[in-house]
Amino acid sequence: MIKKMVVAAVVTASLAGGAVADDYRKNPFTLTYANAITENVVGKVNIHPVTYQLNGIKIVANVYTPANYDPAKKYPTIVIAHPNGGVKEQVAGLYAQRLAELDYITIVADAAYQGGSGGEPRNVDKPANRIEDIHGMADFISQYPGVDANRLGLLGICGGGGYSLKAAQTDKRFKAVATLSMFDSGLVRRNGYMDSQLDTIQQRLKQASDARAKEAAGGEVTYVGGDTKLTKEQIAKLPFELYRQGMEYYQYTHEHPNSSSKYTMSSLLDLMNFDAASNMDLINQPLLMMAGSKADSLYMTEKAFKVATGTTEKELFLIPDATHIETYWVPKYVDQAVNKLTQFYGKNL
Repeated sequence: MIKKMVVAAVVTASLAGGAVADDYRKNPFTLTYANAITENVVGKVNIHPVTYQLNGIKIVANVYTPANYDPAKKYPTIVIAHPNGGVKEQVAGLYAQRLAELDYITIVADAAYQGGSGGEPRNVDKPANRIEDIHGMADFISQYPGVDANRLGLLGICGGGGYSLKAAQTDKRFKAVATLSMFDSGLVRRNGYMDSQLDTIQQRLKQASDARAKEAAGGEVTYVGGDTKLTKEQIAKLPFELYRQGMEYYQYTHEHPNSSSKYTMSSLLDLMNFDAASNMDLINQPLLMMAGSKADSLYMTEKAFKVATGTTEKELFLIPDATHIETYWVPKYVDQAVNKLTQFYGKNL
């Protein structure tokens, strides 16, 4: 969702025990996570880079197939939506690979206008696009050899979690819906993180309106944020743990050149009246919402979970002692999330 860093002491401690991230430069698939696939080997989990068209835009995605994959068989399949600013090679790829190790076919795609996918201007971040990305992944993977389209699950991570909730409200191809560290992009862009920008809502809407007018007149695209790498000292001064650890993750430990925290200012016109937790009663599928017990973003998961009144099967699973970003890569927390997902999808797919 944001980007990553290396506070020497933190990284030395937290990357111990086999958790060291892969350098995207050294991975043939540019994967950034620990123990990532480096080659396709017969009889093991394989990764398949694919492309497809979605509303005239080229989408790049990775499909992961289980060990001893047989296209003549039928496998339960999981669509995975990545965090804001993230790409398929980071946390979404990690969970895609881990679930493929448990005999699921998985797909993760870069959002339209972002990452390696097409679309201009770059880094447009509109909820309707992100939701359509999820529908589009379902369209593509349902036709993939070996996929059982009647056993299709959905996993959304961070911002992808908020958009997955919206996608599942209407798309009943998804038979089971899970989120990890859900981030309600509309709520945060409108009110600020933890309601820290309530006094500037109208000012920011005016800026967004002006930015759209400028674009419409053929002017330069205005962006919020940027890709300047922050120093350790600058990161330490950020006001929220999610942002501090996010900068560590995206700018240092799991860096990827296609990942960017910036987005077009005009996107705020669509973001600021979006609410991932609205119409939650439309979700009638089994629902699992996971978050770290120490995540400062937990309030968003709790809000959406509370109003998910349309399903008779729902569970809020807190990962003890984990923060938001730690659920992306810390082995003991990832293991707990994957184990819970195994139970959840095993029962409902």
